[in-house]
Amino acid sequence: MLNIALRSLRRRWMTQVGTFVAVALGVALMTVMGLGLAASAALPAGVEVVGLNSMLGTAGAVSSFVSVFVVASTFSYAVAQRRRELGLLRLAGSTPGQLRRLVMTEAAAVGLAGSAAGLVLGRAGAPLMARWTVSQGLAPASYLIGDQAWPLHAAFWTGLVVALSGAYAASRRAGRVGPLEALREAATDERPMTPGRWAAGGGLLLFAVAFAGWRLGTDPGSLLKRKTYTWQPMLLISACGLLAPVLVRPVVRLLMWVPVRLTSYAGRLVRANASAGIRRTAAVAAPVLVMVALTGSLVGSVLTLAEAKAVEARGRTGADWVLTGGRLPQHPEIPGASALSVAGTELTVLEEGFVKVRTEASAVDPAALAAVSRLPVVAGSVADLDDGGIVVTEEWWQHRVGDSVPLWRADGTAAHLRVVAVMRTGTGDNGAYVTARNAPGAQVSRIEVKAPPAASAAVREAAGRWDATLRSKADWVEATHPRANRFTVLGFVLVIGIALVYTAIALANTLLMATSDRAGELRLLRLAGATRTQVLAVTTAESLLTAAVGALLGTAVTAFNLAGMRAALAVLGVDSPVVVPWLPMAAAAAVCTVLAILSTLLPAARALRRHARAQGAGPG
Repeated sequence: MLNIALRSLRRRWMTQVGTFVAVALGVALMTVMGLGLAASAALPAGVEVVGLNSMLGTAGAVSSFVSVFVVASTFSYAVAQRRRELGLLRLAGSTPGQLRRLVMTEAAAVGLAGSAAGLVLGRAGAPLMARWTVSQGLAPASYLIGDQAWPLHAAFWTGLVVALSGAYAASRRAGRVGPLEALREAATDERPMTPGRWAAGGGLLLFAVAFAGWRLGTDPGSLLKRKTYTWQPMLLISACGLLAPVLVRPVVRLLMWVPVRLTSYAGRLVRANASAGIRRTAAVAAPVLVMVALTGSLVGSVLTLAEAKAVEARGRTGADWVLTGGRLPQHPEIPGASALSVAGTELTVLEEGFVKVRTEASAVDPAALAAVSRLPVVAGSVADLDDGGIVVTEEWWQHRVGDSVPLWRADGTAAHLRVVAVMRTGTGDNGAYVTARNAPGAQVSRIEVKAPPAASAAVREAAGRWDATLRSKADWVEATHPRANRFTVLGFVLVIGIALVYTAIALANTLLMATSDRAGELRLLRLAGATRTQVLAVTTAESLLTAAVGALLGTAVTAFNLAGMRAALAVLGVDSPVVVPWLPMAAAAAVCTVLAILSTLLPAARALRRHARAQGAGPG
């Protein structure tokens, strides 16, 4: 069986190029991310690289997920194309187990070669990544790639496991091919869904919905965390990918309802081809689904969360003006206005009797806090804040009015403070409030001023006297709560760039296989009287349709994820709109569409040229 597998790879190497590149790229990225994480762990204590570790971890997770998705999709479609070949092997006496081993052996060979190539690329690319992160300010100058071996081992064996796991379902399908498939001529997919695919796809879909509902009812704040909104779309993408043969046909009918009525036969032909070759349509739509869903879900989640934080910041204060920078006093006095100075500090809280948790807090004057702030208080009163009290959120372990909270101030001194008021948790930015006595050494970071129009001149005079920057509340919120900071943008570029590369690999590989195998069908269209331009127009329309199917399914995944985040915000008491990243999603769909068209037109035009040459040479 090993000899047959190797011969099959030599003869059908084009069908495995996408898998090889996907595995090699995945191993290279995992090597780079692993060496990067190992280098950050070797930095001296006290060096903050949380943003870097988060970016590397997210990129590694996305890379692993998309590589498995691409490999599984490629192998599944390749096996579906080889039904006649596998049927001939059954006629020649091969058992189902031998066919399964044939596919797994091919996957192992491609996985080993791809993993080895990926290690070489990753080892060479890791120092480049380190220099880039230092130049972008994500890591200190001492951030250097070491000679740790565990990231290399982890990436290599993960690449092999990715190839084998991606091919496993395809090998099971290969084992079910019967001898009569050798006589099959029709390209129509009669049973694109197997019981296992129904169970896996339905199970993932139910789990994703049930998980979102469970967390919404028990801990809605967890749906706002990066880890949740990063991996939750992967569940839905996997479910849609597995159920794609079921979802594609009704979506095709929906998208083609108008074109079929506006054209004579071209629209019907495109719809019929897409519906008949359901595996082909699903295999091509899958990478577009991944690209659009990841772009919409990740970008949309971050932008929605940023907007919610901005809404909270506007709602927490009744100030008209905010002063920052300069020499801000701890007890500001502005004639005709109420002024609240805010100094940032850090508290270490003892939770559950033994766990120490660091948390940010604000040191304020109690009377000014009551006059200027509009904190989302659900119990108690901020007017009761004094040197022995504290205002907390519902997220705290001890969050009932009157509870005594053991904690340590920023200078390490211990204290027991009484809870005087409890705020809604919200997005987690509400923090805690104490008096200046419980924040030794804290410096005033801003002054919030509530002033009528008549006191505007006094506010401007105070800003000049303290050499401070004066902003309106709206301008201050815009400056301190941007929709996306530079680090977030860099993370988006990295993660979505990885997804785009994999999408290009999957689209090109699948469409090249599909269009090359349809050479006979294209020749029949020419013999039936269609011109070369008409044949290419039909194939282009099919690519557009398939890309539109994937984009629509990706939009549905995005809608579910953002709806879950909006529901979580509503439960947490934050009335904030969902921010749908229409432009990035449209750009992702447009790039996928261009890739699909190019990957279809090139092999189709080549097949038609061969047909024209054969016809020209035929009579002679």
